[in-house]
Amino acid sequence: MTYRRWFVVGAAVAVVGALLAAFAILYGNFSPRGYVQDRYSRAAGRDIGAAAMAYTSAKSPSQVAKEVTDAWQPADQYVDGSGVYLRYDDDSVVILPIAAGSVILLERLNTAYPRYHSTVGSHWGWGRGSTVRGGGPGSGK
Repeated sequence: MTYRRWFVVGAAVAVVGALLAAFAILYGNFSPRGYVQDRYSRAAGRDIGAAAMAYTSAKSPSQVAKEVTDAWQPADQYVDGSGVYLRYDDDSVVILPIAAGSVILLERLNTAYPRYHSTVGSHWGWGRGSTVRGGGPGSGK
């Protein structure tokens, strides 16, 4: 009877695993990067080197930004006449206007911040939500 119980438990775990895998395949947007990649058209000709992958949408930058931020709340956001700049933990999503809608640039934060620093400056706060205070005894208190 013990073997039968383990067989039932094993079968139940397998079913749960299969359901999770199916969910992941159908709704696999587990990051802002995945969300953009799944919903917008790839535009490799608009890439910025190897660092920033480009996608396009017929919608305005504000409409695209609303879709992205409704799905994934950014750590910081900056909006001006040049576009919408979203900062996430590891990635940036920069949405710029083009004649027929928007170009959406996905880039790792370590290359995006230097590229857009003149625009976002201190608006992309660093360390908000971070628990790291650094320094020696008494610092950050």
